[in-house]
Amino acid sequence: QVQLAESGGGLVQAGGSLRLSCAASGIIVSLNAMAWYRQAPGKQRELVASIISGGGSTRYADSVKGRFTISRDNDKNTVFLQMNSLKPEDTAVYYCNAKMYGRDVAWGQGTQVSVSS
Repeated sequence: QVQLAESGGGLVQAGGSLRLSCAASGIIVSLNAMAWYRQAPGKQRELVASIISGGGSTRYADSVKGRFTISRDNDKNTVFLQMNSLKPEDTAVYYCNAKMYGRDVAWGQGTQVSVSS
């Protein structure tokens, strides 16, 4: 059974930092395309950052470029999202996602990130 367990969310002031973790079981993160999505109240879920399998090339939404960094630790089978210079508009539930051949393999349960002004 594939499971993605997110952690690391919380309440932080604007300008602060958080590091989200996504611990995977049942899959090998280095063999999957992994991504972080977020969904704010009343808005559609949007892609924040992704890292491909193998070489690990990354992509980011324009709104987070230069502030967020996605990475993975193959030994821990975990994907991270380092979020710096947080803004109130980053407030959302953040979800970890795994894809293979372009199809969803699993979603995490989500972790709340709240940024106060």
